[in-house]
Amino acid sequence: MHNDDSTTSALAEPAINPLPILMEGIARRRLVQAQYNGAVFKLAPYQLFERHKDLFISALNMSKAWSSDDERRLGQFKIAGLSALELIDEEFAPIPSYDGSLPRAEDMLLLAV
Repeated sequence: MHNDDSTTSALAEPAINPLPILMEGIARRRLVQAQYNGAVFKLAPYQLFERHKDLFISALNMSKAWSSDDERRLGQFKIAGLSALELIDEEFAPIPSYDGSLPRAEDMLLLAV
């Protein structure tokens, strides 16, 4: 019996650590494109934080059609659910309603704009 796993290795993509890309996006205020729950999003990452030993980002979903600028708000994305991350050379300015506070009192801030 011949065991050929060349098709298996050809299909498997190497796991890429998303943290350096997200951290650079936060530090340099650059947009990040990512896949989350099967959909592709363009995100403006504001905060990297820990919640119950899991890592999350607070980010503005730039792909969403907001009714008005006043409606725009940050969403939370679990980093374990993000894939295919790519730093976009497009800067963002924080939204006026951003005050730096974390989504929950028990969240621990690691990095913010």
